Amino acid sequence: IAVGLGPNRRSDMTEPARRRADLQGAAASAAPVLACPKNPNPQNPSVLKKRADFLAASRARRQASRAFVLQARKRGLDDTSPQDALRIGYTCSKKVGNAVARNRAKRRLRAAAQAVLACHAQPGWDYVLVGRRDETAAIEFAQLCDDLRAALGKIHAPRPQKPQSA
Repeated sequence: IAVGLGPNRRSDMTEPARRRADLQGAAASAAPVLACPKNPNPQNPSVLKKRADFLAASRARRQASRAFVLQARKRGLDDTSPQDALRIGYTCSKKVGNAVARNRAKRRLRAAAQAVLACHAQPGWDYVLVGRRDETAAIEFAQLCDDLRAALGKIHAPRPQKPQSA
């Protein structure tokens, strides 16, 4: 009898072996994406750590995807960080699962962000990736990267001007 095995657990591997296989699969599928012709010298994004930065991003633009929600905001001149810096934050609520599930989801979001942001993010923006229950950890890594590319494209698409009433 397999005790404690849920629907998404593979009984043929131990937990560390599953993690290694997941990370190796993520690294293998992310390897070709890291080279970006638009930005040959990508900078490493700094990580958001202050609650105020997360709250500011949550009040700005957002784009939902199957596996995550992308929140993004263009920083103003009053911010203390450099204007050309790229900053990113990752969060998963307790709805995603226990600490192991939340950390796994955040690891996958970090790997996808590392693969995609070098080419598709814009300097001077803060991004927050919010993990979703059952989806962030279960979706194929290539699909996760494609969803992040699509979400960034929609976030940075030009917004139509609202007609002003007279």
